[in-house]
Amino acid sequence: MTPVGFVEIDVDDSVAALDEIEHVVVLMLENRSFDHMLGYLSLKAGGPDVDGLEEGMANTHDGRNYPVLHLTETAFTKAQDPCHAGACVDQQVADANGGFAANYIETRADPSDAEPVVVMGYYDGKQLPIYDFLARHFCVCDRWFCSLRGATFPNRLYAVAGRAAGSRDNASPPVYHLPSFVRQLDAAGATWRWYTHEVFATIWAVDRGYLPKTFDNVRPFSSSFSSEDFFSAAKSGRLPDVAWIDPNFVDIGGAVGSNDDHPPADVRAGQELVLRVFNALARTPAWERTLLLVTYDEHGGFFDHMPPPEAPDDDPRPEFHAYGPRVPTIVVSPRVSAGVSHEVFDHTSIIKTCLVRFCRQGSSIPDLGARVRAASHLGAVLDKEVRIARPDEATLQELASKLADWKADALQAEVEAQGDAVAPDPEVLTDFQEDYIAARDAVLGSLTRAERAKATAVLAAPAKSPPHP
Repeated sequence: MTPVGFVEIDVDDSVAALDEIEHVVVLMLENRSFDHMLGYLSLKAGGPDVDGLEEGMANTHDGRNYPVLHLTETAFTKAQDPCHAGACVDQQVADANGGFAANYIETRADPSDAEPVVVMGYYDGKQLPIYDFLARHFCVCDRWFCSLRGATFPNRLYAVAGRAAGSRDNASPPVYHLPSFVRQLDAAGATWRWYTHEVFATIWAVDRGYLPKTFDNVRPFSSSFSSEDFFSAAKSGRLPDVAWIDPNFVDIGGAVGSNDDHPPADVRAGQELVLRVFNALARTPAWERTLLLVTYDEHGGFFDHMPPPEAPDDDPRPEFHAYGPRVPTIVVSPRVSAGVSHEVFDHTSIIKTCLVRFCRQGSSIPDLGARVRAASHLGAVLDKEVRIARPDEATLQELASKLADWKADALQAEVEAQGDAVAPDPEVLTDFQEDYIAARDAVLGSLTRAERAKATAVLAAPAKSPPHP
């Protein structure tokens, strides 16, 4: 492992609060903006004091006004997936975030069918009941920006490696060789797991050169074949220090589809995923010392009203010296100290949090670059004391009941799809799904027979538990 230097930090009350956390769990979903998913909170009396939507917010294009609108359909078509490449994001955030409608109309698959302009739409608590609950009981970060005005993989690179790889758009195939922060966890003797829905983990696409050393840390999210899936670890109190969850990006053979929230995925599938993770953590013996971060890789082309600020970066080019638009982010922990945080965060805050908590040496942490040095860590939203009680059984059951209609629809779709081919149809794959499959095939195809056998084995069979004090 290439050695890195260290940088000094302030060891203050926020660090002391973070030190009370023993388990950091990260769930990063796909392609939704803050106003699109959580902006509605500012429209309702008595809601959290978020900097969200206001009546009359709109974009204009060709002399026409396109106001924000409430969406009731929870899934889009593939043609409605907005553009979120670097050049498109530049247009969207131009003129004080006034270009979302124009970019959507100009770049969508069928320009003659631009109604409704879904990028100006938002959901509320009826469509997002789990977020509605979490936002009212834990901490909403209303200034969490994605790290870059660009696409999925560059933003995920910032979240895992603290930098991009020279482009705001996905490489082809999107396989990178950037040193990830898990190397520092290993060097510090901290435990970590990467939980995935299939036999591929995004960490393998980010830090290809470290892949053989990560085999023992990748586990299935949910599996009847493994005693080391996420739910088993949570139930038994054996969560690692850091747990990263990859959602189901590409559903293989199922009728419901992916649950990562990337359009055209049904957002109710994402709500079910978040509920399953929250339910597991609410029941774990480690609840009082656990922090769950729910966030999104980037905004996916959906409207957000807050112009993203400038940011430091090691890349000298100006396009890398700015954050991307805001993304929905909720910090769930019994130790959160604020209902809404206005602190500026970005995806490198995940790295900063993990380094401060698990890799600190005195008052210094490994130096992973300009972005990580400048990032705020999540101790800023925590208190040393437990402030929120464990949710009771009635509360958890009530949350589950709010998704009853979705489950009924999903079951019906699955029954109707019986006998369908199990391979994904290339005609309905999103651009990201195509890139994800390309990364998966490139990485797995480059493994030796022994490496591939090991990668498959750790995801399909019981494995050794991580060491714990």
